[in-house]
Order: sequence, then structure tokens, then C-alpha cells
Amino acid sequence: MVSVSKTDSGKTYRGECTGEALETVQNHAKEADLTLFASCFCPFVQRVWVAFECLGVPYKVYEVDPYKKPKDLLEVSPKGLVPGLRLNNFNPPKALNESTVILEYINEYVCILSESNKGPSLLPPITNPSAKRSHLTTFKDARALVRLQSDHINRSVVPAFYRFLQAQDLDAQISAGKEYHASIETLVGLFERMEKEVDPAKNGVTGEGEKKALTSGLGLWIDGNEDLGWVDVMVGPWLYRSKNVLKHYRGFELPPGTKFNKWLDRLFQHPYFRRTCSTDDLYLDSYERYAFNRPNTSQVANAINSGRGLP
Repeated sequence: MVSVSKTDSGKTYRGECTGEALETVQNHAKEADLTLFASCFCPFVQRVWVAFECLGVPYKVYEVDPYKKPKDLLEVSPKGLVPGLRLNNFNPPKALNESTVILEYINEYVCILSESNKGPSLLPPITNPSAKRSHLTTFKDARALVRLQSDHINRSVVPAFYRFLQAQDLDAQISAGKEYHASIETLVGLFERMEKEVDPAKNGVTGEGEKKALTSGLGLWIDGNEDLGWVDVMVGPWLYRSKNVLKHYRGFELPPGTKFNKWLDRLFQHPYFRRTCSTDDLYLDSYERYAFNRPNTSQVANAINSGRGLP
């Protein structure tokens, strides 16, 4: 885990998606009740974007340059950060920002509370009407375990990614690489705990409908699940950039493990995830400024350099 690319070529971030992501932008160019303010290189945007695709919520993609901070972006995101969400069916329109807040909104309010509470969800159900009383705690535990995984991603995995990418001297890179590697291994441990504690067989769940409900929202880590879950969406964009950006600039290899790599393959090849991915060259160009820790690269980069929490 050492710096591979030695020369800063001066490349800057891209302004428009490429590949499958470009096709998705073109397919969502018409006006809709929800407008997603997005930037093609941003992983915080991608986690929300994947959720939109997964949940089938009608939306418009509006690609903006968050470094130029246009007025319409500032109206929905006061810090000028993406993603932002404009709710056009209010007069005047309302707005939300912060990726996890937007995720909560589209998952619980737009999807679940509409359509008679029968919409899709990225989270495990709080309960299941057909579940036995003795199993209700297990349903609640499943959601709590997903929340625990999500907290670890935001507190540990994401900051460690940027610390590793921005580290300049070899010792700092080695140390940051180990930290990032460990954060992923901890996440895998949380997956294994979830799999053990929510195992339908071990919890006396025998009905097929109840089995499906119990593992709903737990994502692709669970064998047999075909639907993306909350944690897949939360962490996928950074792991995807690990296999191209971190590999290119830091020689990083994701942790080995048969099940871990099977999960990654299923995640990266899932059609809803693929629809939001640009070509590798876009990410390599856009993250060169992070890899050489150019001054004022972004608010995220400045926060990492100063030891503050992410904005």
C-alpha cells in the first residue's frame, strides 16, 4: 500500500457523467416532483442515486458544479454540498440536504408512507403482521444491526478512505491504509454478526413469507437476497472507488475473503448500482486532486486535513 502514481498531472474533477451513469442522467432529464442535485464524482451523491433507482421513485437528475456553488444549489443545500433534494410539489418548493437525511426521506416517507404502506424499503421491516409474537424482537434487532453497520460506515469507513487517499508520505500512507483496511474488516464482522443473530433457522422462523420478511433489507450479504439493502447503498460508492481510485493512487487491494468478494461482485454488478457508475477514467481524473492533497480540494478534504469531522 504505497503511492503508485508519482506525478500530479493537474487533472481536475469532471462535470458530467460517463458510461451507464450518463444514460441514467439522460433517462431522468424530465421534470419530476423530486429533483436530485448531483455531481458525477461524488460518492455521497451516488448512495442517494442508487436508492432512487432501487426504490423506483420518479426523479430528475440535475448535475451541478458544487465548487462554483450556483444559487439554485445553495437554495437546497446551504453549504453548497451535494447531494441536495428539491421537493417540487410544494409551493414554494421545499428542500433537503445531507445524504443520509435524503435517504431516510425517500425510503420512509416517499416510498413506505405512500401506496398504502406497501412500497419497497431499503431497511428491514420494524415488524411483520404475520410474524409470531416471539419473533417480533428479531425483526427489530435486524433493523438495529443495520443501523449499527451504517453508523460504522459514516464514522469509520468513510473518513478512513479520505485519510488514506490524502496521505502523502509513505509512513502516513501505510498507517492510513491499515486503518482503512481495518475499518472494512470491522464492517465484515458486523455483517457476520447480523447473519448469525438474524438467522431464520436459529430464530425458529419456518414460514417462507416470514423468512423473506426477516432478511428483507439486509442486502446482498445474505445468501438468496437479490435486493439491495440500506448498507449496500451506504458503503458501496466508497468500496467502488477503492477498486479503481485507491488501487491506482495507493496500490490498495480490498481485503480477501470468499464471501466478501462474492458480496462485492454482486453489489458492483447489481443493475441499480451499475446505472449510477461512470467509467473508471472519470474517477481517476476527479480524485487526482485528493491523491496529491492539493490545497482546498474540497470541504471534505479540508476537514480531513484539519482533523475535524466531515462536513
